[in-house]
Amino acid sequence: MKSQSSYVPPPYIPLGQSDSELPLPAHPASPQDGAVQSQWSSGICACCDDMQSCCIGLFCPCFLFGKNAEFLGSGTLMGSCITHFILWGFINSLCCILTEGFLLGLPGCFVACYACGYRKALRAKYNLQEAPCGDFATHFFCHPCAICQEYREIRERAGDSNNLAVVTAPPVQTMELDPK
Repeated sequence: MKSQSSYVPPPYIPLGQSDSELPLPAHPASPQDGAVQSQWSSGICACCDDMQSCCIGLFCPCFLFGKNAEFLGSGTLMGSCITHFILWGFINSLCCILTEGFLLGLPGCFVACYACGYRKALRAKYNLQEAPCGDFATHFFCHPCAICQEYREIRERAGDSNNLAVVTAPPVQTMELDPK
């Protein structure tokens, strides 16, 4: 991803303020050991910078969510993927069918509650800013974009650009008869 794009998201500016009105920090604002929080390697809407994660996040977000959760050490790929599928796909479809589309957005609340914990863990691991907004709001309003951004961040920070496993064959062994 480093060779594909050098995009750096702009700093967060609250509504009603401009760049010139932002106060300059006297010291680094960080909840941890005083280190300055770093920015995400890509923006929330930069899904098309990585077409692989974009397509997977669009057509099978539960798989991408499972990969992110597996990397963060929060369970297995299949466990997180199935939980995400139940919260996102199954409950969403059920609410849509039973209420004739009236409660289509309600299940998004469940998956946002579940997913924002993983985003918070990722931010803590890499000391990232809570941007573009809070973790819950990011997943509630832009869940597919959020999991794609998290996947891109994990790949960027881990240095794994193609996600292929390297397999090395064992050395050739021969059996010899011991002459006595």
